[in-house]
Amino acid sequence: MFALVTGASAGIGLEIARYLAVKGYDLILTARREDRLQKLRRQILEKYPEREVHVIPADLSKREECTRLFEESCRLAGSQNIDFVVNNAGMGVYGRFLETDLEKELTLIDLNVTSVHILSKLFLREMVQNGHGVLLNVGSCAGFTAGPTFSSYYASKNYVVRLTEAIYEELRQAHSPVKVCCLCPGPVATAFNDNAGVLVSGRQITARQAAREGVDGALAGKMLVIPGTKMKLVTIGSHLLGEHLSTMINYHIQKKKAGE
Repeated sequence: MFALVTGASAGIGLEIARYLAVKGYDLILTARREDRLQKLRRQILEKYPEREVHVIPADLSKREECTRLFEESCRLAGSQNIDFVVNNAGMGVYGRFLETDLEKELTLIDLNVTSVHILSKLFLREMVQNGHGVLLNVGSCAGFTAGPTFSSYYASKNYVVRLTEAIYEELRQAHSPVKVCCLCPGPVATAFNDNAGVLVSGRQITARQAAREGVDGALAGKMLVIPGTKMKLVTIGSHLLGEHLSTMINYHIQKKKAGE
């Protein structure tokens, strides 16, 4: 069986790809940077020469690239053989809403929201028809609240979390064997924050931990996976505080990421 991992060139996506190889999956890896994908492909094949590993470079902020990825994946693996799909590709744009670049934010929405929607729908239709499969959407603990000064990113992850939860329940009510899960990590030690232009202090979990808990949780049929006890408690606490107070606190937390 094949697993498709988007955003596989670094961070959580890279670690998910490695862990799925350990689990025995053949792989289809996608991201914009082909050189990094090829490096990962070589590393996996050196360790697991019996695996089949394909690389499909793609910019998933473009709708036509999402469709192409789906079609090429089905061609390479056969639509009946794609058993695990990970929507991990994403980006962040930091700053006050009136000051952030509109084009960057629209690209964020296309990548974080539209690509997840398209790929979830296309692959889930195949999975349900085939009677097997796992979809893992990588959200964030940001998906449970609002994030002043990181507004578009938080809003995009809210979409991913709520969409995944709704699909999970639809499939559960239909008694489908297909599993749908949303991985919602807190701060993770990856290049994401550097790319978004933010500073992060305090303890962060590793991408490896997030990847393994996400994959294991998805295979176990969980709807949500929040890695680490601390972030589970933070998420519960945020809910208990209520929307207004939680948003006020998040503003002061997020403002520190600019070094203010």
